[in-house]
Amino acid sequence: MLKIEDVTLRFFHGTVNEKTALDQISLHIPKGEFVTVIGGNGAGKSSLLQLVAGTCLPDQGKISLSDQDLLSMPEHRRASLLGRVFQDPMQGTASDLTLEENLALAGRRGEKHRYRRALSGEDRQRFRQILSRLELGLEDRLTVKVGLLSGGQRQALTLLMAVMKEPQLLLLDEHTAALDPKTAATVMKITEEFVKNSQFSTLMITHNMRDAIRYGDRLIMMSCGKIILDVKGEAKRNLTVEQLLKEFEKNIGFPSF
Repeated sequence: MLKIEDVTLRFFHGTVNEKTALDQISLHIPKGEFVTVIGGNGAGKSSLLQLVAGTCLPDQGKISLSDQDLLSMPEHRRASLLGRVFQDPMQGTASDLTLEENLALAGRRGEKHRYRRALSGEDRQRFRQILSRLELGLEDRLTVKVGLLSGGQRQALTLLMAVMKEPQLLLLDEHTAALDPKTAATVMKITEEFVKNSQFSTLMITHNMRDAIRYGDRLIMMSCGKIILDVKGEAKRNLTVEQLLKEFEKNIGFPSF
């Protein structure tokens, strides 16, 4: 379970530009739960993911995963517990390395010392089997440099690399926002299949309200660093985009998604 307890995050301390990105946020996500997060620009969505990932530290509060304190955990140890996919397809992979080299690096995520060794035939066969799950034909392109892939292929590869070692928590930071609608739908289909066939929890930020309703077990809406809506089960399945817009307008005003 991910536990975020009474967390506050501020930027530009003591200046006229001081901003509270997260305001006493508390959130518990059980093992295996898929949570979608929506909200306007500056709502605190990305700040929430950055705190969990360890990119920044809160001013107050606690964050734990399976009763392990994430805030005191060294980076390599935290990396072994988390998988992360960014909005930019270029960010999660190494362009100048081949597909098999990228997969080899993903297989060593979380290790304190990443000793490089020659890839064996067994390694390559395993990589082909893993890549075949994407149904994009990448299993036949192991020696192709990742920089030659399309944005959608690269994002699908990044997603695969993020879940290769079965993390306890998968963080998806608007991971389809930079893709065209058809490719985004393909990546979301792959995402849903990975999450359904695993035991890890998932936290997905999205600006697409239809995706937020369609995917996942639970929906959270944020604004001004606070959680203003938290629904799951039948209530989530019955939600409409129009209802979400009305909820946002009721609490804040016209949304800037």
